[in-house]
Amino acid sequence: MYTSSNVSVNEKGHLVFAGMDTVELAKEYGTPLYVMDEERIRERCRIYKKAMDEHFGNGSIPLFASKALSLKRIYEIMTEEGMGIDIVSSGEMHTAKKAGFDLSKAYFHGNNKTDFDIKYGIENNIGYFVCDNADELRAISLIAGEHRITQKILLRITPGIDPHTLEAINTGKVDSKFGAAIETGQADSLTALALSLDNIELCGFHCHIGSQIFEYEPFVDAATIMLSFIADMKAKYSFEAKELNLGGGMGVKYTDSDPEICYSSNLNGIATLIKKKCNDLGINMPKILMEPGRSIVADAGITLYTVGGVKEIPGFRNYVSIDGGMPDNPRYALYQSTYEAVIANKANLTPDYKCTLAGRCCESGDLIGEGMMLTKPVRGDIAAVFVTGAYNYSMASNYNRIPRPAMVMINKNGSYLALRRESFEDLCKNDI
Repeated sequence: MYTSSNVSVNEKGHLVFAGMDTVELAKEYGTPLYVMDEERIRERCRIYKKAMDEHFGNGSIPLFASKALSLKRIYEIMTEEGMGIDIVSSGEMHTAKKAGFDLSKAYFHGNNKTDFDIKYGIENNIGYFVCDNADELRAISLIAGEHRITQKILLRITPGIDPHTLEAINTGKVDSKFGAAIETGQADSLTALALSLDNIELCGFHCHIGSQIFEYEPFVDAATIMLSFIADMKAKYSFEAKELNLGGGMGVKYTDSDPEICYSSNLNGIATLIKKKCNDLGINMPKILMEPGRSIVADAGITLYTVGGVKEIPGFRNYVSIDGGMPDNPRYALYQSTYEAVIANKANLTPDYKCTLAGRCCESGDLIGEGMMLTKPVRGDIAAVFVTGAYNYSMASNYNRIPRPAMVMINKNGSYLALRRESFEDLCKNDI
C-alpha cells in the first residue's frame, strides 16, 4: 500500500487518511468523494515560504498554482498562509475574489488572454500579468491606458530547457505555445517592445520548464540561462529585472517507486547557484518567485469510490468497476498517469488481486489504472485512490452527464464540506 505520513490503517482494518476513517467518510458523505488533508496543504505552504525566505530573501515568495486546484476554500487557506497565487483564467480570478483573496498578490498567466480577461484583471486590481506575446502586450498597454493606470507585468521567456518530463507537460523547449524563446531572438524583441510601450511597467521575467521534475538541476539550468538573459538586457537596454519567476514543476511521489523530494533542499541548491551567478554577472539578485501547485496539494488528496461490478475475463484481465472515473480524474486517460489504490475497508489485507480499475463511463479509455494490485473486492467495497489532490477536481467534467463529486476537508477539528456534490439540477441549470 502507498506509504505516507498521513496514511495508516486502524484496528478495524480500515484505511485512515489524515486521522479519519475513510470508510466512515464514505458513509457520511457518499461517493465518489474527494478528501483533502488541510494540515498537509498548510504544512507544504509553510515549507515553501520558510525555505524561500531563508534561501532567497529579498521578498521572495511562493505563488500557489491555481490550476492544480481552484475553489474558494483553497484561496482562503492561501490567504491565511501568506501565499501569493498564480491564476490562468478570469474564472480562477473570480473564485479567488469571492474567497476574499487580495488580487494584488496574484499573477495572471496564459498564452491567450482575451480583452475581457485583461479588463477584468485591471478592474479587479490584479497584481501582475505574465505576458506571453506582442499582441497581448499591446492590448494590455491600450486597456491600461483606457483605465489610466500603469500595469505591472512579467514577460514569459522560453529558456530552451528539456527537463525530460512527459511531452504533454514539458513547456520549456523552444517549440512551445508558451512564451518567447531566447534562442530565436524573440525574447529580446519582446523585451524591447515592452520597454517602449506606455502604461506598462516591466518588472522582470518568467519561465516554466515543465512538471514532475524530481531533481533540482533543471531549475539550476533554467536559472542560469534566465540570469544571463537578464544581464544581456541590462547591457543592451539599461533595464535590470527586479523579479525572476522560475515557475513550478517540482515532482510528487505518486507511487512508492517514486522518490521523496526535500523541497527545502532543492530550493537551497537553486539559491546557491543564483547568488553565485548574479555575482559573476555583476547584476543584483532579483526577487525570486516560484509556483508550486502539485507539490502543495497532490498528496494532500485521495478519492473514495464504491465498487460496483468485478468482471474476470479468463486469459485476459480482471476489471473492477467504480462509481467514478475519468469525469472526476481524467489524468490516466490523458497522460497514462500512474496511481496506487487500496480497498479501504480491507486495508489490512494483502493486495494479491491484479486488476484494471475501471470507471463507469461509456468510454473504453475510462480507466484509473491497469495492472493494479488490490485485495479482491466485492460489490459495495470502498476503493481509495491516493495522491489525487492536484489536477483531479480542477480537470473534472460532466462527461456522460455525471455530476462532479463533493470535496471534504480534514483538519484537527474533524471533517467538513468544502465543495458540495453537484445535483442533477446543477447539470441542467444552464440549459434553455
